[in-house]
Order: sequence, then structure tokens, then C-alpha cells
Amino acid sequence: MRIVFRLGGEMRLTMKTTAMLVIASFLAAPLAAQSVRFGDNASEWANDGECDDRRFTGRKMATSLDNDDLLHDANDCKNAYTAGLIKLVDEKAARAATVCSRIKFGDNSSEWAKDGECDDYRFEGTGMTSIIAVEDIGRDAADCKRLCETGSIYLREY
Repeated sequence: MRIVFRLGGEMRLTMKTTAMLVIASFLAAPLAAQSVRFGDNASEWANDGECDDRRFTGRKMATSLDNDDLLHDANDCKNAYTAGLIKLVDEKAARAATVCSRIKFGDNSSEWAKDGECDDYRFEGTGMTSIIAVEDIGRDAADCKRLCETGSIYLREY
């Protein structure tokens, strides 16, 4: 049996073509996860249910992130990514969306304020410290503002 849907003009979809499109849409998420390099599980914090790889952002991220964990929390990050709970930070899009004059940088109450590196968890880039924690959000204003204005950092969430 062949069912043909006429969509106007010369375009036609057969039942077989429609089924293939439906199947392709269901496979898109797993295929997207396959294109991301997750690395290994060598992190001290691997398999704890939170992604510790700061290349990602989202609801399933750990509250403290260390550069040493880049590509070393594969299971947690892949599971959260596949579930749509985290996404890769797109540096180009993040830089374009970061408008420093609109950011509330906070104060300088962090133990690490005014040390030349931004310690605020909301940011990423070459001006960042190697370990960031949510407790330092809005607590390193001088460093983060200066580094944002020079383009050395950008918002992780955009």
C-alpha cells in the first residue's frame, strides 16, 4: 500500500519518506551526543551525577569547576547532555551575547578578588582562574569587569 501526501506543486511525501523523516528526528539527539567529545572518567568527581567539565553549562553542572576536569567526566556530562540538562558553551555565540555594560558584576568580597583573574562562575575565557565556584558569583567585580571590557572573558550562560 502506498499513501501519497500532496503538499502543493510537485512536492510529494510518500508514507515511506514520512516514516524516514520521523525516525531521523528521533535519532537526532543521540547523534548530536555522538558528535561531542566527552573524554574519559579520570576526574575525582566522575560518576557523581553532576557534570564537572566546564565546557558545558546548565542545570546539571557541579557548583565548583576545575580546568583539571576538562574531558574527564564523560559519563555524567554525556548523560546530562543527552537528557537536555546541559549544553556545550558556544564561545562565539557567548561572546556575541555578552554585553559588559549590562552585567551586574557585584562587589569585591571574594577571598580571590583583585588578583588579576576573574573568579566568577558566570564567566569563561582566557582571563579566568582555573577553579570557579558558585560561591564567587558577583564577588570579584573589579577583575571580572576589567577582563570583560577587554574581551578576555564572556558569559557562560547566554
